[in-house]
Amino acid sequence: MSRSVGYAVGDSRKFRERWDVWHVAPFHAVHVDCNRLRSRPSPNALKVLRVDASLSKDFAPIDLGAMVEHGGLDIMCLNKYCNSSSSSSTSDGDKNLLKKLRVRLTENYPQKNAEVLSAQYGTQLLLIGVALMFALANSGPSVHEEHLLSFLTTLMILQLLWMLWYIVRKDRQRSLVSEKDVHAGTSWIRGGLSLLALLSLIMDAFRIGYFVGYQSCISAVIVVYPIIHAVHTISQVYFLWFHIKDVINRYKTFERFGVIHAVFTNLLLWCNGVMSESEHFMNNHNRRLSSLGFINHSIVEFEPDCNCTTSACTMFSSGVFYLYPFNIEYHIFVSAMLFVMWKNIGRTIDHHTNRKKPTTRTTGLVLGPIFGLVALASTIGILVVYTIHVEKSLSMRESAIVMFYSYSIAMLAFMCVAGATGLLIYRAEGLPMDTTKNPSRQLDAEVLLGSSVGSWLMSWCSIVAVAAAASGSGPSLRWCNLVHSLLAVLEKYVQNLFIVESLYRKRCEEAGEHVEAGANGGGGTSTGGGVAPEIFSVAASMGPLYDGIINRAYDNQYRCCGALESEPVENGQAYGCGRKPSDVSLPVGPRLKDKPSKKRQILKNIAVFLFMCNISLWILPAFGCRPQYDSGLEQETFGFAFWTTVLNFAIPLNLFYRMHCVASLFEVFRKV
Repeated sequence: MSRSVGYAVGDSRKFRERWDVWHVAPFHAVHVDCNRLRSRPSPNALKVLRVDASLSKDFAPIDLGAMVEHGGLDIMCLNKYCNSSSSSSTSDGDKNLLKKLRVRLTENYPQKNAEVLSAQYGTQLLLIGVALMFALANSGPSVHEEHLLSFLTTLMILQLLWMLWYIVRKDRQRSLVSEKDVHAGTSWIRGGLSLLALLSLIMDAFRIGYFVGYQSCISAVIVVYPIIHAVHTISQVYFLWFHIKDVINRYKTFERFGVIHAVFTNLLLWCNGVMSESEHFMNNHNRRLSSLGFINHSIVEFEPDCNCTTSACTMFSSGVFYLYPFNIEYHIFVSAMLFVMWKNIGRTIDHHTNRKKPTTRTTGLVLGPIFGLVALASTIGILVVYTIHVEKSLSMRESAIVMFYSYSIAMLAFMCVAGATGLLIYRAEGLPMDTTKNPSRQLDAEVLLGSSVGSWLMSWCSIVAVAAAASGSGPSLRWCNLVHSLLAVLEKYVQNLFIVESLYRKRCEEAGEHVEAGANGGGGTSTGGGVAPEIFSVAASMGPLYDGIINRAYDNQYRCCGALESEPVENGQAYGCGRKPSDVSLPVGPRLKDKPSKKRQILKNIAVFLFMCNISLWILPAFGCRPQYDSGLEQETFGFAFWTTVLNFAIPLNLFYRMHCVASLFEVFRKV
């Protein structure tokens, strides 16, 4: 049987009277809620003792009243088994030691060490995969394609198991409120990745159809790989849509290994796609050189030893390589998003800065979209003309390269002017920089700089080749190549500055909130513990009603936010101006017009124009316009093997740079 007894400290007489009655029922254990006893401010306050009574043969009377009077309430359990024998105390000590050891090995593990361990694990996976790719690229007899595909398939299956475990665990803990990072994986990025994933699934279908035609003479791994890749793509898109914003604070050490495994699995799939696409382009390039009368180069291309059993093998084979650029961009973007999730593990979210960005209107967007569409249309025309003329005679080939460089020079010059104009506008505004912790924004800035290295390496190699004055090319080609290379270096320099400054500049309403906080904090004098700001500040929404009173906090808010369009109100507070809710209606006048300023309109047009230009400059090399291979200028200076290695490293980075600029510029447009 069990009883609950309420006892007031300080009334020991009543307790002793009740104890004389209760002692007939032997007590097994007494549990004292020490936390509740310590939480009371007065020693004579009401305390609650929970006494669980049960039948027992051995019972020794315990004077709880004396314990209360002498302050002995820190005892957690009182029974004959607590200190009955030395053997029991030894076993309890061993259990406590094992428990402490288990806690120290798991829960109290230093998270910085866990981060370093998981990063090293991912690096080892990357190095193993790259080593297999290098061995396969050498076309040696020991390493074949099925070895690499088996390794990648194993990594994808492990990632699938981890994602399944994570989703099931989150579903069981649905009642627990988990923190979210609203800046990680915005809806439009996930939508774009879903489109790239759809094109990757089409590519997998083509590969399955192609290998099914040769199923009698190829390994089963080559057929299983695209099937697992398709399942992996579908599952990963689901994970990105519903869990990429999660801030993991449970099982942090294990989750770090799971997330970093997913990061480097996608990075290896990107490397594999880059290697396959580069090999295919090099084979086509060597065929063109052979048709134009140059020295033949060895063409290495995977072809099964048997005939295809279907009539669509050629269509599948050619269609796969048109879809490779989308698959490559899909995997590199997924790895970047998962890396942000890995950096967010164990992070404490600042709820003041972790807010959804307000939607932006398209008011004043005229010149930016028009010039961007002109650039995109010109890009399609250049792509068609270049691919047709570069495979003809030597004179047509050189004229096609000069046309490409001339178009790129004009495009890069306009982009430099647009980026410099945006930087001047930011300098004129003088808004403060946002230094709050944001892993997604920090990764954007680091990736911009890192991926620029590939294009800069190509450009400086071309400049050195032009300075060497190779005799095999005409003067027009050399000068066009020189100007194009210099502008490519300058354009990335200016565009990186513009994007980073746009991402790190505080929004106008954020600066207004800062001004309001400063005004409220210094608006009155306080003695002692300080005074609430609401007492001495005039509400922003009440500002126009106080004639004759100059409310500088309200005035600064208006100057900052009057230039912005109206923004959605959430929880009674507008993001735009940070006003408190009020029932008083504001007078409608010329000062409250909902119209963006001229500077904001110019910045929006610049962001849209650069957005379209980067798409154009991604399309050209992604679909075959690579004059660095065809001009022959750099090849004469550095040699075929070295220059080909540089291009195979630099062009994939340049493609990723352009696509990453597209994503970053869309964020700039939304922020402006």
